[in-house]
This record gives sequence, structure tokens and C-alpha cells, in this order.
Amino acid sequence: MGTENPAQQNFPARPAGTPFTATQTTSPFSSSGPVVGSDATRFRPASPAMPPYTMPFPPSSAPAVGSGVPGFRPMQPSRFSDPSVPPPPTSSVPAATESFQRFPAPQFTSPSQPPPSRIPPMGQTPAAYAPPPPVSYHPHTQIPSVPMGSPPQSLGPPPAHVQQPMSDPSFPSAKPNFPPSLPGYVHKQPNADLQSQPPLVSHQGQYVPPSAPASPFLSHQGGYVPPPAAAASQGLLSTDQKHYPGTGPPLGSIQGLAEDFNSLSIGSIPGSIEAGVDPKALPRPLNSDEEPKFVSEMYPMNCDQRYLRFTTSAIPSSQSLVSRWHLPLGAIVCPLAEAPIGEEVPVVNFASTGVIRCRRCRTYINPYATFTDAGRKWRCNICSLLNDVPGDYFAHLDGTGQRIDLDQRPELTKGSVDFVAPTEYMVRPPMPPLYFFLIDVSISAVRSGMLEVVAQTIRSCLDELPGSTRTQIGFATFDSTIHFYNMKSTLTQPQMMVVSDLDDVFVPLPDDLLVNLSESRTVVESFLDSLPSMFQDNLNVESAFGPALKGAFMVMSQLGGKLLIFQNTLPSLGVGRLKLRGDDLRVYGTDKEHLLRLPEDPFYKQMAAEFTKFQIGVNVYAFSDKYTDIASLGTLAKYTGGQVYYYPGFQSSNHGEKLRHELARDLTRETAWEAVMRIRCGKGIRFTSFHGNFMLRSTDLLALPAVDCDKAFAMQISYEETLLTTQTVYFQVALLYTASCGERRIRVHTAAAPVVTDLGEMYRQADVGAIVSLFSRLAIEKTLSHKLDDARTSVQQRIVKALREYRNLYAVQHRLGGRMIYPESLKFLPLYGLALCKSIPLRGGYADAVLDERCALGLAMMILPVKNLLKLLYPSLIRLDEYLLKASPAQTINLNSMEKRLPLTADSLDSRGLYLYDDGFRFIVWFGRVLSPDVSMNLLGADFAAELSKVILRDHDNVMSRKLFETLQKIRESDASYYQLSHLVRQGEQPREGFLLLANLVEDQVGGTNSYVDWLLQLHRQVQQNA
Repeated sequence: MGTENPAQQNFPARPAGTPFTATQTTSPFSSSGPVVGSDATRFRPASPAMPPYTMPFPPSSAPAVGSGVPGFRPMQPSRFSDPSVPPPPTSSVPAATESFQRFPAPQFTSPSQPPPSRIPPMGQTPAAYAPPPPVSYHPHTQIPSVPMGSPPQSLGPPPAHVQQPMSDPSFPSAKPNFPPSLPGYVHKQPNADLQSQPPLVSHQGQYVPPSAPASPFLSHQGGYVPPPAAAASQGLLSTDQKHYPGTGPPLGSIQGLAEDFNSLSIGSIPGSIEAGVDPKALPRPLNSDEEPKFVSEMYPMNCDQRYLRFTTSAIPSSQSLVSRWHLPLGAIVCPLAEAPIGEEVPVVNFASTGVIRCRRCRTYINPYATFTDAGRKWRCNICSLLNDVPGDYFAHLDGTGQRIDLDQRPELTKGSVDFVAPTEYMVRPPMPPLYFFLIDVSISAVRSGMLEVVAQTIRSCLDELPGSTRTQIGFATFDSTIHFYNMKSTLTQPQMMVVSDLDDVFVPLPDDLLVNLSESRTVVESFLDSLPSMFQDNLNVESAFGPALKGAFMVMSQLGGKLLIFQNTLPSLGVGRLKLRGDDLRVYGTDKEHLLRLPEDPFYKQMAAEFTKFQIGVNVYAFSDKYTDIASLGTLAKYTGGQVYYYPGFQSSNHGEKLRHELARDLTRETAWEAVMRIRCGKGIRFTSFHGNFMLRSTDLLALPAVDCDKAFAMQISYEETLLTTQTVYFQVALLYTASCGERRIRVHTAAAPVVTDLGEMYRQADVGAIVSLFSRLAIEKTLSHKLDDARTSVQQRIVKALREYRNLYAVQHRLGGRMIYPESLKFLPLYGLALCKSIPLRGGYADAVLDERCALGLAMMILPVKNLLKLLYPSLIRLDEYLLKASPAQTINLNSMEKRLPLTADSLDSRGLYLYDDGFRFIVWFGRVLSPDVSMNLLGADFAAELSKVILRDHDNVMSRKLFETLQKIRESDASYYQLSHLVRQGEQPREGFLLLANLVEDQVGGTNSYVDWLLQLHRQVQQNA
């Protein structure tokens, strides 16, 4: 969306040749690429004889996995010699349930080949030394053990009394030709003295600190175990590093060849030959979105990830690596995201010096620029050009090459900063904040109560509109004619002027229709007070929306601003009139289906282009319970940086509160006016395709007439060169805008990311939130040129290709068998992919979603920030009754103290409970059939036995009711971008329970769609094909 060719398919096809297959072998001395392990036929140098190794668990629990010799059975130990390792389980019966495992695989191809040795740190005897456990980016939490679903796959430790040799002369010594480590990492030479300092593993962004001895067989809730952080890179390995998937010292002989991936066992269901998965073991994002911490720790001067998130924090070094990635490679940008109190973006004013920028690539000065020549020059971190430092900006350098005034220069220490722009950044004086309201006053708008709620809300927000005394405001209403209002400050009452000629619209008194709010405050308030009664007897059913839109444009074109449209009736008169469509069932499933989701009349796109040209942003509020053609009306918001609010079947008594809060948020949130945005990046790559609500002014310049903190934009990276030669690549987002205070500013976000040659590292540093955000936008855009089924299939195919490619990385090293493997970072990707395919914009066909609702939610998802989008795809489900029963009146509401989120499946619902479903747009309160009558009476009062479709949740002045309202209010305050209206439903109330809740439990099989388990099995089968 917003690209020059929106019909172009954005899902690249899989390359013709699969670069990694199970049968492909890799040279053990290759200089790049992941460690792939050796076949049994590979040359293995001899090593001194070692005592036989034993397995830490009874061999009867299952056959050994990963041994290269058939029939190999290691001996059972009598007892562990290390007291830090728990004793083996006594049961020899395999677990009935499949779960996630991370057992280390054996590191040898035959039992006769002993392991490489490792000397303990200085000062410890071998018997007292226990190897450190593997460390992942996600810290372990000690949780009670659960049964494992498959046998351990590592060789046990040697007897404690055996002294392990430090090195083996039969192994060649390591050469210092390792791939250079990434900036920010400690790089240790392979021959460095391991005795003089604690073990430290450093490679390709992986840091493994030493930690206390612990069992590698940790079990986590649900059977999921995070993997060890081990890099997979090839090269010459020293004795201490042989057979380990990293370049540092081994993690301990008990670890063996560690599996640095997650796996899910796909076993057979007891009593059946069908494959199955234990539902309790499935990965679920029950802790909401978790931002990756890796890059922010490696590059602490990066901007916060609320502003800029990459689909992977490890940027591939070549186009060939990108072709094997299969997932979107790009970023999600939210330039004005709300910062917590105390973390506001600093404002920097260079005054007479002017903004410091690179004279070649125009990059703004940032923390990654370096100063040389005693502080007289600075080197651009993006294009490497040396620039002169202006005299007013000069400062001496200290002994480390840093400026001595660094602590006084936020632009050199902060990843996000606002520069005050001088006059050369203006083509006209900064515009004032301007709001123009275009309101439908036809009979349906009046009777639904929309007109009254809108007038009251605007009046209540007049004091909070941004801009103080600079703010401008204006109004127009329409039915079959257009009504303009003169609100000149010298008048005591507003003056209405009616334009009935719809074919030749003109603006009467153009200078008096937009007025300064502070000067005409009494006239504006008088108009808003009288507006509902002014049209209370209006019986007009027509809508001259197109001509009214042209009139509003004529009024606003001098200054620009924000146009808020309140539309209740399908446009029926004049230019831009629309007709009913979407009722023909025969269109669905054909090549003409996507036309229903495109604007019917080119008039609206043409108007959107004109609005953008004159710095006018459009927000559309649509209210009708009948067909409104959101596909056409939404075009106005799509190309002007606005958004669409959809209220189907609006009635003020039921939906008024939602409209009040969302309109107030729209009017009072900080807005950037007449903005343009560009993102710069290092040599060899650039951003080429953009997705969201904007108009593309040039190849990479996004025009945003009005943008705010609730808008996010997605973009994809393409390579201009086949190979990146730098170790780090830099990105800089620049948003030039006018602040409401009248200052012209430049919001700059700078970030750095490492360049890697290892595909496995790309997967390990993936950000599933950013990937799903890009996936969603690509899939929704695909529905505008293809069938819904094609869009769903494209999502599934890309997930399969990515998982297959990742599986191929380990197919030689490990015996994967019936396991589905994936990196820790992408453990939720299959579930989010399923949720996306079941979301309203993509689900089913004609009968599964109303056309307007499908289009409205699709437009909303195109602009949602990552956290909001993930919550919409996988909403939270929490149980309330137990919390409300034990809550005391004096207790403050703590959302973290409430029970954790539950899986989105009907099995999570107890007939005796009260549950809250929250997707960020609405609340659904589900009353179990046998919920305690006391709870129902406290929350519903006299309506506790009534049909809940007719009941509105109100405060009933008792402890439980107040607690519920306080809880709902806390959830709403945690994210104010939308207001969740409460919908009540009782178990068994059909069809309401079905379409409100049951159809949205994404893990269940509903209406012919896959359940989560079936979806995983389907993905697994497809991954194994040609794997």
C-alpha cells in the first residue's frame, strides 16, 4: 500500500536451486557458512584413549539418537559423580506426551571416538569443576520438572577422577584465520591461555558468560526449553573447539554437540497411527510481545525499538544469503511512538551553526559518527566521507578520541533526537494545527445519536487541541445539500450557508469558514451546542458526500490540516456516488473477487492525491449498519496518512463511549503536520518497497500530511551490491515535520546492526513481531489483487520455506527424525501465521466476514504498531472470577498480579468461570453457564438472568463491580490508541457466542479452518517434502 505499483505481488518466489539440501556436503575447512557436521566417512584424527562414556539416563528409556553406529547402546552409569547434576529418573517408560526438547546430541560418529578434552579453570580440580550450562538470550527460570518426551541425546561426563589432557598433538593447532568477530564483541584467540581467566565465548554476536554449574537437562513449563546460544561458523577449529557449534571453548563434556534450535516432537497419538502433538507443549505468546534485546545490548546507542524494529538484527552480507532467508527482510518504523515519562526525545537547536549533516549522503550527525584530526573533522558512518566540523560546533578530543563535551551533546549519545530545523527546511511558514469537520446530518446520522455524540465530544476537547492560540477550526455538514458555517469572531451566532448546486460546488465567504479557535471560541461553542437540535427533524436520506468533499478541499487547500469525516450513509448524489456491491456470491473465489476490496470510483483516489499535495490528512469515521463501501472511502485515509474508524450499527446508547474516547484521542494526541519521511542506510542496500498509509512522493520519500504516535510503516530492504564488505550497517530515519507549537523539526532515529555471513545467525536474531507485521501488510495488499485463498497460501508457503531452510542447516549434524525444528526467535511464527490467516481481512470467503468489516480492519492493520498488531492477531484471554472474589476493596489493581493469559482454545474456558477476551479493539466478557450467581448478580444487578445481548455493563456500586471496572480501565489506559467496548455473552447463547468469541479462538478448528495442532502437522509435512 502506498507503493507506486500496489498491484505488484510482493512475495518473491523461492529460488530455483535450493542452496542447502540434506544430501549436500560441506567442506570442513570452508571459510564461511554454518557448521554442518561430518559424515561417518570423514577423516577423523586419532586421539588418546579415554574411559568409556556413559549416558546420564537409563538406556531403556528409548534408543540412542544421533549415534552413527546402528545398535550402539552406551552403558548405564551407577551414579552421578557430580552432586550438582540431579540423579536420573527412575522410570524407564517413555513419556506419553510430546514436548519441546533441547537434549544435546552426541558429538561423535562412533563410540570408539573419545571427546576432545577441556582443562578446568585455574585453581579447581577436575573433580570439583562442573562445566557451565549453555546460555541463551532468554534467561532460564527454575520451574518444576515435567516428563521429557524423548531420550537424552548426549554422552555423559567422564569419571571424575580422570585427568583430562589439555591438548592433543594429533590435532592440528588452530590458525589465526578465524572470521573477524563483530564490533562490540570480545574476540579471543584460540590459543589464548584458558587458565588465566574464566571461560568466555565470543563469536558473531554470541556472548556466553560463565555461570554456576547446572544440569543441562532443564525442563520448563509446557515442556519448552530455550536453546543454548551457540554460533555455527566454519573454519579451523582448535582441539578445545572441535565438534562444537561455536568458536569458543566447549560448554562442558556433558553438553556434547549442543542443539542450538528448538524442536517439537511429532509423535503418534496413543492408540492411533496418526501423528500428533501434545497441545500443552505448543509455544504460545502468553507474555505478549517481547522485543529482542540482542542489538540494543550490542549497540547501546541505538534508538529504542519502539521507533525502529528490524525483521532480523543480523543483516545478511550477500544477496545469496537473502535468497535463503525466505522471510521478509526489512523494518517497521513508528517515528512518533509514545515514549514513557522520563524517556522523551531530546530537542537540539544548533541555532546559527545549522543542522550538522554529511555533505554527500545528507546523513544527520549521530552517535556513530566519529571525529578525527583533533576534532576538526567528522566521518559519516553511512558513506564514510570526512566532513569539516563547523567552528561553532568544534570541541577538542580526549585521549580516547571522544569529544570532551560529549555529555552535553545528546545528538552524539542518543539514538533518537529532534533537531530544530532552520528556515532553509521550509517552503512556507510553518502551518498552524488545523481541524476541519465534515459531518453527515442525514436521518440515519441523527437517529443513531452519532451527531449528538460527535458535537459533545468536539466541544469537550476544545481546550486540549494542540497548538494553543494558533489552532484553526472549521465545520461543514451535508445531506442532499452542503452547509457551510461562518464563525467569524465578530458574530454572536454561527451563520449557515447552503450550497445546493452539486455539479458546480463553490465556497461562500472562503475567508470566514476557517477561524482561529481562541478568537472565535464562543461562536464555535454555540454552534456545537445547537448542532444536534438543528437537524433533529431532518428526514433527508440522501448523501452528497462527493461534492461536500470537494467543498472541504477548497476551504482547506490554503493551509492544509486534518479533515475528519463522519459518514453514515452511502454516497448517493453528485460526483463520487457509490452503489451496493458485494452481494453476488458468484464473484467470490473467482479472479474478480479482489475488485470488491478496491475503490469502485477513481474519484476518491484522485481526491486523496490532491489532499496530499496540499498537506491535508484525512480520518474517516464510518457508522452505518448497511453497506458503506469502506474500500472506496478508506482510500482517502490510505493515501493521506490517515486512518479509518468503523462503527457498524452505531447506536449512541451502546457505542457512544467508544466514539467519545477514540475521537478525543484523535483530536488531542500530538500530531506532526506537513511531514515527509525518508530512511537512509549504508552502502550496498536501500529500502525499495513501503507499506502503510502514505503517498510516495519519490522513490523513497513518504509524504505524510498528518502523522501521529499511533501510525507505523513497514518497508523492505533490497540489495544494490552482491556483497556487503562492512561489518556493521547503519540506518537512519528522518522525519521532517511541523510541530504543533509552530517549530519546524527533524525527528532522527539512528540504529546499527551487524553484518553476518551465517544464515543460522540471521534466524537466531530474527524478530517475530516485525516479521509478522510485514507479513500482515504484504498479505493484506495481496488481497487487493488476488483471491483471499491466494493470500493465505502465500503466508503459509513462506513460513514453510523458512522452516525448511532452517531445518536443512542441521539435517547433517543432527538426527532430526520426526521433529519440527525452528529457532528460539521464531517459535511463535507458525501460530501468528495461523492467526493471520484466520484474521478478518483474510479469513474464509463471503459468509465469514462482512465486506465493510473486512476492508476496515485491513486498513487498520496496515498502520498498527507491532505490539497492537500482535495483540489483535493473538488476543489475551484471562480468567476474572477468581481474581474478583479474592480482591479486597483497598487493593490497588495490578495487572501483573492477575492470572496469566490463557491459550486461545475452548479448552481454556471453564463453565464455572468469568473470562475476559481482549484484542485491543473490544472486550468480550464471557459468563460460564454455571458461574456463581453471586458473581453474576454483583456484576449485572437485576439483569443477571436476562439475555446478555441486551445488557450493558454498568457499575453497580459494590466491591466486585468496582474492581471489574477498575481492571478494565487499567487495561484501557495501558494502550489508549483504541477504546475497548465491553460485549457480554453467556455460554450457550448462540449465535452471539459463536461469532463474538468461539470463532476468534484461533487455536481451535472453526468453520473448516485448521486447528493449531493440525496447522503444525501440515507445516511439518510440507517442510519435510524436499527437505
